[in-house]
Amino acid sequence: MRLSIKNPLTALVAVGLAALVLAACGNSNDDNGSATASNASTSSGVVSVKDVGGTEVLANSHGKTLYTADVEKGGQIMCTGSCTSIWEPATATARQANSASSQLDVKLGTVKRPDAGQQLTLKGMPLYSFTEEGAGQLDGNGVADDFNGTHFVWSAATTGESSGSSTMSAPSSSSPY
Repeated sequence: MRLSIKNPLTALVAVGLAALVLAACGNSNDDNGSATASNASTSSGVVSVKDVGGTEVLANSHGKTLYTADVEKGGQIMCTGSCTSIWEPATATARQANSASSQLDVKLGTVKRPDAGQQLTLKGMPLYSFTEEGAGQLDGNGVADDFNGTHFVWSAATTGESSGSSTMSAPSSSSPY
């Protein structure tokens, strides 16, 4: 089928309408089908920087906020076994971490997990996503829980930049799961 448009204005309107339709079809939705609250500002493929409530946080490739655990300072992996069913390790190769680090201007690296995989780190601290939250949320920030006799307090991995005057505060309750 061949389409012939003789009026340049009609062609311009048709192209504009097609662009609008394509933009509407490409809208980013979370698992519930509703538009996500966060906007990607920078992305490296493995990790991105997202604005969540005025705070710049690191997010995985699915838009979920990444977290660190206070007991894993220095890169020591303490979240193993049942912990990883709630706090999913963010995995990446050293090459992916180096690439993301330079693209996002943050200090990313990797550490070897006890299961032999490579886990993404921020300033030497292993990164995890919280399985109980969707993209663009901070439900895991400040959560305290215990696994295998170890007490964890989780904090959102931030870039240190805040686009608003609000600050993140820890929830008053312990683990929501």
